[in-house]
Amino acid sequence: MNLRITWVLAAALVAAQAGEAARPATSNVMNAQFPAVSEDGRATFRLRAPNAARVQLQPGGSDNGLGLQPVDLLKGADGIWTVTTAPALPGFHYYWFNVDGLQVNDPGSQTFFGWARDTSGIEIPSPREDFYEPRDVPHGQIRIEWYLSKTTGQWRRAFVYTPPGYDKDSRARFPVLYLQHGAGENETGWSRQGRANFILDNLIAAKAAVPMIVVMDHGYATPRTPPSGEAAASGRGAGVLAPSAFERVVVDDLIPAIDTRYRTRADREHRAMAGLSMGSGQALQIALRNLDTFSWLGLFSGAAPSGDLATAYNGTLANGAEFSRRVHLVFMGAGSAEARITTAIDASRTALETRAIRNVVTFTSEGTSHEWQTWRRCLNAFAPRLFR
Repeated sequence: MNLRITWVLAAALVAAQAGEAARPATSNVMNAQFPAVSEDGRATFRLRAPNAARVQLQPGGSDNGLGLQPVDLLKGADGIWTVTTAPALPGFHYYWFNVDGLQVNDPGSQTFFGWARDTSGIEIPSPREDFYEPRDVPHGQIRIEWYLSKTTGQWRRAFVYTPPGYDKDSRARFPVLYLQHGAGENETGWSRQGRANFILDNLIAAKAAVPMIVVMDHGYATPRTPPSGEAAASGRGAGVLAPSAFERVVVDDLIPAIDTRYRTRADREHRAMAGLSMGSGQALQIALRNLDTFSWLGLFSGAAPSGDLATAYNGTLANGAEFSRRVHLVFMGAGSAEARITTAIDASRTALETRAIRNVVTFTSEGTSHEWQTWRRCLNAFAPRLFR
C-alpha cells in the first residue's frame, strides 16, 4: 500500500471519528454544516466536485495555524470530497481548495478579504480565551465613512468604531486610534477577521480601556499627481523617509475628515496609530514623521525601529529624553512562532533603551505566528495602555 493510499484511509478514519462531535464553524454561511470543528480543534471540510480528479485543502500562507502544506481530500461515491485536519491552533485561518489546479473558495464558508481577494476563512474556537467574542455588555458600532481624498482624487472608505454610548452624550469627546491592516487585506480586516469591536467592547465594559474611537482605513493609495523629482528624491538621504501617498492620505485627508465628522479629542495627546505587518511599517513611518500629530504607537508583527537611531527616522530618536516626553508608548508585539520578528523586537527594545527611550513595551503571543490570533492578542494588550 503506497503512502498516499495509507494517508487517505487514515484521513477517512479521522473524519469518521469526528462524527457528531463536530459542529458547524461560526464562520460558515447560513445553514452550512461544513466546515465543522470538533472540541479538540480538528476541522472537517467537504466539497462536492464529482468530476474532479484531485481536490486539496490549501491553508493560506506558510504561517497558517490550520496546517503548513496542502492536504488531499478523499472522494466519496457520492462525489463529495472530505478531509479532517489535525487539531488546529485557535483563531481565524484563511484557506481555499485546489480543484485540479484551480483555486476555489469553499461554498460553505463566508469569505474574507485576504491575499488580495475574497478568501475562505474558518474560526477555530479557543477553549481558554474569549476576549474577542461578543459578550453581554454594551456594544459600540462599526460605521462606514466615505471621504474624498485630495491626495488621490478619489473617494475612499474607512470603517469607524464608535464606543458604547457614543450617541447618548453629545458633549463627550473621545481619543482616536488609527488601526491598519496587513498586506493583501483591507479596511474590513480588523472588524471581521480581527474582531476589534468586540475586543474594545469587552475592555471598555471591564474598565480596562478608556472609551475610544478606532479608525480603520484602506492601506493603499496612489497619488493623483506623481511626486516631483525633488519630492521623490527627498527620501534618498541616509535615515530620511519621504512621505508616502498613504501618509499624505492619513495626515491631510483622513484625520481632518474624522475630526470634522466625529467628536474627537483632536490633538496629538489623544491620537494613536498602530498596525499589523505591513500596517506596522506604515504606523512607524507615519507616526515618527508626524510627532505633532501622534503620541502613541503600536507595532504588531512587523516593523521595529532599527538602524542608526541617531539618524534614522529623520532623527526623531536622536534625543531619547525628548522622544520619551513626546511619545507616551512604543508597543511592539508578535507571536512566539515569529522568530525573526521577535528577535528584531528584542534588539530594537535594547537599542531604544540604550538611547534612554523609556516608554517601550514588548508583548509575545504564545504559540501563534503571523496570523489574526496574534494580532487580536496584541490589540487586547495594547488598547488598555492608551490615553492613560
